[in-house]
Order: sequence, then C-alpha cells, then structure tokens
Amino acid sequence: MSPPDYRPEPTLEIAPPPPPPRDPPPKQKPRRRRVPFRGVFGGLLMLLAVGAAGGAVVAYGLYRQVAADLPDYRWLADYQPPQMSRIYAADSRLLAELAAERRVFVPIEAIPRQIQAAFVSAEDQRFWEHHGVDPIGILRATLTAVENYGSGRRLGGASTITQQVAKNMLVGADRTLTRKLREAILAIRIEETLPKDRILELYLNEIFLGYQAYGVAAAAQAYFNKGLDELTLGESAFLAVLPKGPNNYNPMRFPEAARARRDWVLDRMAEDKAITPAEAATAKAEPLIPRPLRRPEVLPVGQYFTEDVRRELTTRFGPEQTTMGGLVVRTSIDPALQASTEAALRTGLTSYDRRRGGWRGPVAKISAAATEWLPALEATQRPGGAMPEWKLAVALEVRDREARLGWIERPDPRGPAQPRTGTLPLEEAGWARRALGDGRLGATPRRMQDVLAAGDVVLVEALPAQAAQGRAPARPERLALRQIPQVEGAIVALDPGTGRVLAMAGGWSFEKSQFNRATQAQRQPGSSFKPFVYLPALEAGIPPNQRFLDAPIEINTPQGIWRPGNYGDGVTNSYVSIRTALEKSLNLVTIRVAQDVGIDKVAETAARFGVIPNMPRYLAMSLGSGETTVLRMAAGYAAFANGGREVTPTLIDSVQDQRGRVIWRSDNRACEGCAATGPGSGPGAGPPELVDSRRQITDPIAAYQMVNLLTGVVTRGTGTAAGKGLNRPIAGKTGTTNDYVDNWFVGFTPDIVIAVWLGFDEPRSLGNGETGGSNAAPIFHDVLEAALRGSPAVPFRAPPGVALVRVQADNGQAIMEAFRPGTENAARPPEEDPSRGTAVGLDRGLGGLY
Repeated sequence: MSPPDYRPEPTLEIAPPPPPPRDPPPKQKPRRRRVPFRGVFGGLLMLLAVGAAGGAVVAYGLYRQVAADLPDYRWLADYQPPQMSRIYAADSRLLAELAAERRVFVPIEAIPRQIQAAFVSAEDQRFWEHHGVDPIGILRATLTAVENYGSGRRLGGASTITQQVAKNMLVGADRTLTRKLREAILAIRIEETLPKDRILELYLNEIFLGYQAYGVAAAAQAYFNKGLDELTLGESAFLAVLPKGPNNYNPMRFPEAARARRDWVLDRMAEDKAITPAEAATAKAEPLIPRPLRRPEVLPVGQYFTEDVRRELTTRFGPEQTTMGGLVVRTSIDPALQASTEAALRTGLTSYDRRRGGWRGPVAKISAAATEWLPALEATQRPGGAMPEWKLAVALEVRDREARLGWIERPDPRGPAQPRTGTLPLEEAGWARRALGDGRLGATPRRMQDVLAAGDVVLVEALPAQAAQGRAPARPERLALRQIPQVEGAIVALDPGTGRVLAMAGGWSFEKSQFNRATQAQRQPGSSFKPFVYLPALEAGIPPNQRFLDAPIEINTPQGIWRPGNYGDGVTNSYVSIRTALEKSLNLVTIRVAQDVGIDKVAETAARFGVIPNMPRYLAMSLGSGETTVLRMAAGYAAFANGGREVTPTLIDSVQDQRGRVIWRSDNRACEGCAATGPGSGPGAGPPELVDSRRQITDPIAAYQMVNLLTGVVTRGTGTAAGKGLNRPIAGKTGTTNDYVDNWFVGFTPDIVIAVWLGFDEPRSLGNGETGGSNAAPIFHDVLEAALRGSPAVPFRAPPGVALVRVQADNGQAIMEAFRPGTENAARPPEEDPSRGTAVGLDRGLGGLY
C-alpha cells in the first residue's frame, strides 16, 4: 500500500503526434453565427405574412361590404337616356323644347368615328384593351401625382370611360375612396355584361359638356350649331376637351386654353394612330370659332299656346315624361296666322290705349349730360312687355316741335355699347295726352315739352324713311313714341270642323304676363251669350220672324225689383222679330224669350255647348252675366258653323315617344275602309271614309237658322266692323257687359271661328261707349282677313230639309230667312199680356211646346 502522498516519477516517453485538428461540422458554424439574424428576418416575414393575410381579410370584407350595396347595372343594356321633348307647329317648324337637360340621344352607329376616337384618345387611350379598370393608367396617374406633389396643380384621375359611365349613371360623384371602389367594381361588371360599343354609346350620350348640353349631339348644336356629321376634325377634338372642365375650356371665355387643349387632343389622336400627323397639323391650323347658343329655328310666336300645350302634356303624361321623355309633339298652330293674330291684338290694344289710356309718363329719369347718359341708360331696366323692335331711349334735347333722343345699340352682343341718336317729331307723339286719373285725359299736346323733358327715358320705335306717294309727302327716318298698354285682350281661332286651335293670343306679351286670358280668365260674355238664349226657341220650332215685345219690364228678385234696359238711350221698338232683336242686341226681347223658353232650358243649352257648364238659374244670366272663357266661347260658336256637332278644342294633334311610336292622338274618328288592301277589295268599294262620331248637340236646322241670324248681325247689326270690305258670308255677335267692363266679338265663316275679348285684368270700365262692336270687332276683322287671304268666299251650307223663304225684315229689306219645314207661316201676330208685358200665344201656335 502506497503512502498517501506518493506520486510515481514520470517516465520519459515519446508521445505520438496529435491528430490534425478537424473543422467543425459545416452546419454548426452558420447556425452559431446566423441564428440572431435569422430570427429578425423570420419575424419580419412572419409579420408581413400576418399583415398580408389580415389585409386580405380586411380587403375582402371591404369588398363584400361594398359589393353587397352596389346598384343594379344590368338595366344599362336597355337604358335610353333622358331626352328633351320637342313641340312642333302644324307646318313642322319648331315651337319649343322642353328639357331639364339638353340632351339628344344618338346611337353609336350614327356617331362619326373621328368623334369616338377623339374621346377615347382624350379620356381613355386603352379603352379597347382593358376590362373596366386600367392598371397602366393608374400607374401613370400615380407617377404624375408624385411628380406634381406640392405644386398645387389638380391631380389627374385614372378613371376609364367605363368607370365614368358607372360614376355618372350609378354611383354619383362623391370624392371618397368608397365611391372609387364601387366605381371600379361596377366597371368590371359592366365590361362583363355590355359590349364596348354600348359602353361608349352610353358615355357619349350622357357626358355633360357645358351649355346645358348632355351628350355629343347636344354639344355640337350648342357650340357650333351643327349636326355631328357636319363637325370638322378640329371641332370634334374640341368636344373631347370638355369632359375635364367645360367652364375652364369655354371657347367664348378662354379661347387660348380651349385651343391649346384641343391641340393636345389632336396629338393624342395622332399618337393612337386614329389620324395621321398631317391631319393633326391641318386640324391645329383650323380656327376655333364657336357659335353662341342661339336657336333661330324656334318660332318667336305662340308662347301662350306653347305653355298651354306644356300644361296639357304634364297633366296627361306627368312632368318627368314631359321634360325628359323625348316626346315629339305635333300641334295644330298655324305660325303665319298666329303671327297675324298677335299683331292684330297688339294693334287693337294700342289703339284703345292711345284713345283712352293716355300718356302715363316716362319709364325712368336719368341725367341727360353728354358724359353721363350712356352708362345711366345702360343701367336702366327695360320694362317687361316691350316689343323687341322698341328701344329704350333718353331725351337729350327737347324743342317745341321735336326732341333729340339717344339710345344704345350692340351689333355684337359681346361688344361694347354704341350710342345712337335720332329725332322724335311731335306728330309721332301727338296721341300722348296726359293721363289725369279716373279715365280723364289732358289736352292734346301742342309742344314737345308737353310730353317730354330732358332726361326722360321712354320707349321708341325707329321708323324707316318713306318716299312720297301721291299727295303724301316724303318722310325722313324718325322715331315714334311707344307705350305698353294697361288694357289686355285674348283671341282664339279654331277650325269648326275639327276643333283644332289654329291660333291663340293670351295677352299683350308673354314676357309681361304668363297668365293666359284665352283659357284661364273667367269673364262675363255679355250679349255674345244671346245666341244660346235664342237657340232653344228655334229648336222648339219658333220661327226667326216671330215677334216679341221690346218694352220696359220689371222682374221681382230677392234683391228687389230688377229693371233691365237696352243699350243706349233706352228707346224701345214695340214688337220686333228675333232677327231684329239679335241684330240690334236688344236686352228686353232677350229676357222675354228666356222667360218663354224657361231659364232652365237656357242653362241646359249653355251646358250642352260647353259655354257655361253650371249656369245659375237667374234671368240676368240670359244677358251674359255668367262667366266663361274665350276658348269656350269659340268652341260653342263652332257648333253653329259645323251643323250642330259638339266641338272639343284641341291644341295637340299627336304625341310620339322617343322611338317614334304614336302614344296619343286627338283625332279619334273611325276610318271605315282604311284596312282595305287594294282598290278592288270588295264590291262597291270606294275611298276610305272618316266617321264623325261627335255628339249632335243641336239639330242641323236650328244650327243653320242661328247662322243665318248671326250673318245679319255682321251685315246690318252691331257687328258691321267685323266684315267690312271682306266680301264674304260672315256670322257673329258682339258683346258688351255692364259699365263697358268687357268687350267681345265671336264670329265665324264655314272655315274658321274667332273669339276676341278686351278688358282689364282687374275688371273696371273701359269707358263710356267702348263696346265690342267698336273694339273687339275690328280685331276680329284683321285676324279673319289674315286667315282667309287669297281664299275664295265660301257660303254657309244649308242642311237638308230647311226651307229658305224670302221675307221682309222689320226694316223693310227683303232677306232670305231659314225656316223649319212647316213653320214658314207659324209666326203669330203678337198679343200683349198686360200682366207680363210680353208676347203670348206661342204655346198655342206651336202645339203646346212650352
């Protein structure tokens, strides 16, 4: 056993050489050195993966949320954009356009290729390649936005034409990310549903291009007054400029900007090989000459008529269809007659105003200093109702026999004001007696100072120079004083055979007042109502030569004793015939006839003819104290002219929808034989015949008897001014209400019925002695002369069975009277009943008809 501290001595040994060191395994070294780095990278990758997954989930959720609320886009396949409706006159000239938006829809086949190419190059160069959204366009817009960041310039969008269709027609124009997403999704879906041509068609017809123009066709008319096929290459390129900002490139306001942008579009078209560089250069050299939005093809007459047409369309089809349905409306108005009607009414109103209205003073008063009158006159408001040919002028110098006036003219509407001066002679202002109030007028002016003072602003009309004619001396160019009348009037002219309204004037000027006095004003017809009192007597067999007592009468009423009288001095004529009573418009005879036929029968006749549908049963109504309209009176008299058939006035002949289909027609007469396939379609076959199914509201003999009586009113009675010099059969009746408040004349020939009314909007007297025969009848004369100018005289046709007998009238004149068969000798000698003061014995003589 060895001691504890014993250690053996080391022996000297030669150790073998150590083995060469081995390299660590290749996998160990990178693991030890890259573990920390790999952990960061892996974390980033993990974070990115999680973020991408989360973003995808969020994006998908957002997509689901946005897509779930998308509007239906499939209706675009059959969509027809809102279009303006057009109203045409009887000769196919344009009367008016009705539109909330000025749009004309044109199918893609009718849009020239150069216009299509211009919009594609300007708005969406890759339109024919992409599928609704253009990634390249988005990248290009993004790079442009980065380049322009901080420059303050408006950033360009990357919307395709398809996206713009989605925005304009489906999602709206809100500047939000949600809207852009909705727009993009819809664009892709639209591309899957509709062909490219249809998408481009919708875009080119819907895009707003300024000047209230929606679509390229409306814009071509608005800017250049041309159709699409008439546009030059430069004009087509200009239209493609407008979607980015119609106001910014308005060629009237910013011609340089508009031209520069147009040239940019031409360059893009050349880049896209839509045109050649040479064509682009030629188009750039083309001047950009816009034509302001003027539509001279729209008739300047018939505004009252057109407004009534619009109201009827709105009632029949609704406001949206009327203004946005693309309706084509054919009306009955005759433009030439309408112009003559308006002129005749204004002439009559002016004549009365000069005779009774007096001079009501200047429009305004300004400084007449040489350096001040031009801007002051330019700032003076033109009164509503002034005729287009009238000028607003200021009196610069006033002498005894004449005044020198200045006014403003603008040959170019956009150019500077140009002062003009002229002379107003006293003879052209001689009518201007001062209005003193209460219908009183001052003395005839003897000096120009009695009419004008320096600085007075008045309305004048420039009259051309006149050469000497016979004894009339030559007259130089001069001014004439004008004034807008306060009195108003209305006229309706219609065809008695069909009820088609040929002309309508509802007042002095539609600009002054849009209230249509022909259809909306309820006025008392006065003596023009009397034919509807005498007609039931004729229907009952009373002959037109039956005599009635023309003498004072007293009638008890709840308000007391009523003592009517005749017009004038109250002179009575003992016993007179119905003819004489109508020709002289005798009130007392009319009341007695109404008593004998019964006021209920008179009211029924008024309703049957549509004149007063619900007439109160008072004897005073027989003198025309009820209320009616000018249009109703014209329709009522038309039944006399057409043999007793009911007449319904119409303004519209037909209405077509935007596809050309007739959706309404006023003429509903049946056509027998219209379905025949050839001239030999049946035995005895003849030409097609229209069957008049209108109601017979009086028998033809009674209607002709009334026509025959009313011709005497124009020939010998109160309406002679209506037929003066016309040399043709004319029938009609004057009307004047109490205190000369309303003046009427309603008359007709076999071809036309014309009703005329004059009065104040707020009823008041026209003045002592102002009657329908003196005011309304001359206007009727002028309208009838214009209507029948160049046409032969046509007699009224007597119906079968009427007996025409030559008799002696009360004035001793031999006339041809119309009798119902068997009543030629039925008129009985009048017998006076002291209790009634009227003719009696009619029931005995006519077989107990009453």
